[in-house]
Amino acid sequence: MAKVVGVKFRKPGKIYFFSIGNLDVRSGDNVIVETNLGQEYGTVTTSVRNLSDNKIERKLKKIIRIANKDDRKHQEENLKNEKRAYDICLKKIKEHKLKMNLVEVRYVFDNSKLLFYFTADGRIDFRELVKDLAGIFRTRIELRQIGVRDEIKRMGGNGICGRELCCCSFLSNFDTVSIKMAKEQNLSLNAAKITGNCGRLMCCLRYEQNVYEDKMKKLPNIGAIVSTQDCGEGVVEGIEVLNEILKVKLKDEDDNFYYKKYNASEVKVIKEGKQEYKTDVSEEELKELEEMEKMDELDKKNTNDEEI
Repeated sequence: MAKVVGVKFRKPGKIYFFSIGNLDVRSGDNVIVETNLGQEYGTVTTSVRNLSDNKIERKLKKIIRIANKDDRKHQEENLKNEKRAYDICLKKIKEHKLKMNLVEVRYVFDNSKLLFYFTADGRIDFRELVKDLAGIFRTRIELRQIGVRDEIKRMGGNGICGRELCCCSFLSNFDTVSIKMAKEQNLSLNAAKITGNCGRLMCCLRYEQNVYEDKMKKLPNIGAIVSTQDCGEGVVEGIEVLNEILKVKLKDEDDNFYYKKYNASEVKVIKEGKQEYKTDVSEEELKELEEMEKMDELDKKNTNDEEI
């Protein structure tokens, strides 16, 4: 068994677990830990947990110490120096005429490394920029390309729901979000309604997706021919997935069409329909959403933001 706690290095960031050894560590404490980047200053965000050895996938790094007065002072100096480094880097980017957007600058706590996070369309040749920065700051320089989701995560903001963005408050990982999810949830494919501040499909499309997928396994597709107990055969024209209600198109004795709603359990499927999704946007707008999806995958390949 190992005693572990979760540690964050910045507010909108991932939680990493470290062994506490013999230290008396509590949630809210600032600690110094060893990471792949070097020594880092973080905040304990969980209570102490006992973790069995078979649940530990890799060897846990230990917390070096609880941060003292000197550590806190040094961290404050690093934060001030990061602002200066940000301004200098912006100036150098303009001098080299590089098409990149600087997002954040971070000093590793022990000053062994200075990290510059940026976004860009495609790859950037920043070798000359690195040489200039290394000459100014006299430490190891790393430039890391991140995606626009990570950019907004660092900037912060509020969503259309009025609450703080999920990525800035509790999301530590970005799961795959697809247009198919919006279609299955009967959402409008209007980009303005299903994209977030980052210009990508909203992360919250993922939250209820498992529920929709489970329910859709029990429901017929639109276009399916079904038998009803009171009105004979009809065609499924619409589905309320969460309520498991079907909108069925029926024909009366005078061959006039009308619609009636049934619980899915009240009808019997005679012939299944093809899975089709109705869209309320033009082909051009749909292509725009598909392009967003492709860019999202590209961002994930370019992102490299692991502390430990």
